[in-house]
Amino acid sequence: MAAGTLSSEKINLVVYGPNKPIVDNGFSDQFVLHHFETSHDLERLTPDVAAKVRGMAVTYSTVRCDARTFERLPKLEIAASFGVGYDHVDAAYARDHDIMVTNTPDVLTEEVADLTMGLLISTLREFIKADRYLRSGLWQTQQFPLSVGSLRDRKVGMVGMGRIGQAIARRLDASKVPVVYHTRNPAADLSYKHYPDLIEMAKAVDTLIVIVPGGASTNKMINAEVMKALGPRGVIINVARGTVVDEEALVAALKSGTILAAGLDVFEREPNVPDELKAMQNVVLLPHIGSASVVTRNAMDQLVVDNLKAWFAGKPPLTPVAETPAKAR
Repeated sequence: MAAGTLSSEKINLVVYGPNKPIVDNGFSDQFVLHHFETSHDLERLTPDVAAKVRGMAVTYSTVRCDARTFERLPKLEIAASFGVGYDHVDAAYARDHDIMVTNTPDVLTEEVADLTMGLLISTLREFIKADRYLRSGLWQTQQFPLSVGSLRDRKVGMVGMGRIGQAIARRLDASKVPVVYHTRNPAADLSYKHYPDLIEMAKAVDTLIVIVPGGASTNKMINAEVMKALGPRGVIINVARGTVVDEEALVAALKSGTILAAGLDVFEREPNVPDELKAMQNVVLLPHIGSASVVTRNAMDQLVVDNLKAWFAGKPPLTPVAETPAKAR
C-alpha cells in the first residue's frame, strides 16, 4: 500500500453508490471524483481511469464492494464505507491485498439505540395498531383493547453487546428492565449476566434484541430452535441485518403462536418484505431507518469524507474495520 500524501498530484476517487451532497462537496479540487451509482454503472469505468483510482467512497450498503470490484482498481488504497455494518464489503479480500477499509461507527450509536427502544415499545404496546384504530373511527364507538404486551414484565436478552448494544442496555436500565446478553466472549467491564449459549439465554428471557453484524457467521442465528426456546410470550426485535433472523422460521413462529410478536427494521431481501409479514397484526415493520435522521446521516457521510481525507493526508484513518487495523504512517 502506498503511503498517501497530499501533493500537487490529483487524487482520483470513485464514489460508489447513491450521490450524497456531503461526500460530493467534501473534497478540495485536488481530488477528482468519479460517480457510479450501481455495479452496472461501474462497468463504464474505463481502464485508464481505473488505473488512477486510489480511493473509494462506498456511500450505501445497497452496492456490493466485492473482490471483482476491487480487482478493477489496481492502485486502490482505501475503501471508506458508509454505515457500521460492512458485510457488503469484502474486507477479507481488502486485507489480503493491502486495501484499508473504514466504516462509520459511534456517530449513529445513540440514534439506533433510540430507534430500538421505540420499536420495542411500539411492538409491545401496539402503537401502530392503536393509531390505525383511532383513524378508522372505531374509538368513537368502543375502547381500544388492552395490549397483551408491556415493558413492565419483561426480561431482555441482548444478542450482541457492542457499542449500540450497550447504548440500548443503558436505556433498558433507565426503564428498569432486566438485561442479559449473548456474545461469543464476555464483554469487559459489564455487570450484565453473560450467556455463552444463545438457546439457554432464550429460555431465560422473553425478549430478544438482535444487534450483531451480518455475514456468514451470524446467518440465520435466530432460528426456529431459538424461537421455540423464547416461548409464547416471546418478542424479537431485529435492528441488525435481515439475514441474522431466519425469516421463514419467524413467519411460521408468529403464525403458530410459538412467539408473541416481532419488531423488524431489517429484512432478508430488502426492500422486499414477505407479504405474510405485512398481513400480520402482531408485527411492526420499519423500512430500515435505524440511523435515518438528517443529523445522523450527515455525520455518517462526513465520517466517510474524513476517513479518506485523513488517509490522503498521510494519517491513519479515523475508523478502520477490524480486518484492516490502522498502522502508523
